Amino acid sequence: MSIKDQLFIYGQYLAPQALISSLFGRLAHCRVPSLKNPAIARFIRQYGVDMNEALEPDPAAYEHFNAFFTRALKPGARPLDPSRDAVLCPADGAISQLGPIRAGRVFQAKGHDFSAEELLGGDARRAAPYQDGGFATIYLSPRDYHRVHMPVAGTLRETVYIPGRLFSVNPLTARSVPRLFARNERLACLFDTELGPMAVVLVGAMIVGAMETVWGGQVAPHGSRIIATRYDDGAVRLEKGAEMGRFKLGSTVVLLFGAGRVDWLGALGPLAGVRMGQALGRAVNL
Repeated sequence: MSIKDQLFIYGQYLAPQALISSLFGRLAHCRVPSLKNPAIARFIRQYGVDMNEALEPDPAAYEHFNAFFTRALKPGARPLDPSRDAVLCPADGAISQLGPIRAGRVFQAKGHDFSAEELLGGDARRAAPYQDGGFATIYLSPRDYHRVHMPVAGTLRETVYIPGRLFSVNPLTARSVPRLFARNERLACLFDTELGPMAVVLVGAMIVGAMETVWGGQVAPHGSRIIATRYDDGAVRLEKGAEMGRFKLGSTVVLLFGAGRVDWLGALGPLAGVRMGQALGRAVNL
């Protein structure tokens, strides 16, 4: 690791992560045209954002940076894989890792892993269905569409807000910060699906202003408390490919499935670029 990278990692531990994220969140909600328009224009240039696929292609039309960042796309911009057995990619970005969960451990990067139990808030009951299952970790690319969609159809049973740190999420921190995704603030959304239990975990990061779900709106931080909310009435049912949440600024999604339910596509591996709606894998015993 270079000295520059070492300083970046050490700085992550020392930085006032929550304060920095709060400040960026406020700036991203600024409605003053002379401030928000140059910020959006610079972001588009820096990351090569394709505004031709946006439902609203005029950058100045967005009321603030967050509205631009979570922009809707034109119909058909992200076609869904039509195969009945396709397990869809939930977001644009890149594969961080995907593969089997071995003895309850999720692989993060060489030399690092974490337990499904700690990822889901430290409850062994929640983690039990994924003990020897499969996982996929997708890092959301800044330049692309930034909403999160359902890999398969499901009925929401529980959400678990888990407070934590706000390390930056990128390949460098994944290689360098132990248990990164199980340390950062996150929201675990647990669904019943035709493939059995499925967890969609939205992982926060440095300067991520907020996370949202389509059923509950913005997820407000709850200090140091883990907050579990049950949905036993089956009222939240989302179809395959439907939007389920979004990040204001960006981060990572971790998917968990039970044993023998998904075969990940062999062509996909670390750093492979992906788009929402393409197949990540194929359902087994559907």
